Amino acid sequence: METPMKTSLHPEDSLDEEPLWPATQHRPQQREAKRQAVLSAAAQLFNERGYHATSLDDIAARLGVSKPTLYYYVKNKEEILLGCVRQGLQLMLDGIEASRSAGGTALDQLTACMQVYARIVTQDFGMCLIRVGDEQISASNRAELRRIKAAIDHEFRRLVAQGVQEGSLAPCDPKMAAFVIGGALSWIGRWYQAGGEYSPEEVAQQCLKTLLAGVLRR
Repeated sequence: METPMKTSLHPEDSLDEEPLWPATQHRPQQREAKRQAVLSAAAQLFNERGYHATSLDDIAARLGVSKPTLYYYVKNKEEILLGCVRQGLQLMLDGIEASRSAGGTALDQLTACMQVYARIVTQDFGMCLIRVGDEQISASNRAELRRIKAAIDHEFRRLVAQGVQEGSLAPCDPKMAAFVIGGALSWIGRWYQAGGEYSPEEVAQQCLKTLLAGVLRR
């Protein structure tokens, strides 16, 4: 694990000169915007190279700043990974909650949640969540992230069970069905490549069709 390095350089002064870093009028907003830039750059590099193969030097180089400058915004590489994974999970939670709030049948809500999930794992933070995983994070932080993941899993189980009860889904074990749905959609984040044959929307549409309708000819 990389340890913090002390520097006499005032980070805010140096960062304002870097065009890749957001600039705002208010210092608290500026600091948060630049911390977000660190996370975004890190998520991209973790996805491209892997967590262990990415150093703080790599992240600093991607942003065009010095390594000591990063320590004004983050403590170490694990904190960066934790921030990336948290953002990926929060995007999923927000999307699932919005789908549920929109109402409709259990099938409507399940389909909307699956679309959200499939779309987010093709984005930097969602892809980082899937490709890197939480096993790289210390045990105390890992427990928090697994709790959030469990909440997503239980929402899928709830909607599957409700769909079976409504008659829109075939009788099944909601727990196993949720595992299959979550596993299939998560795997998109491992094989998807931006600029490939299919757009994120086409990937989501085809995966949902296969998961919901199956592959057997009826």
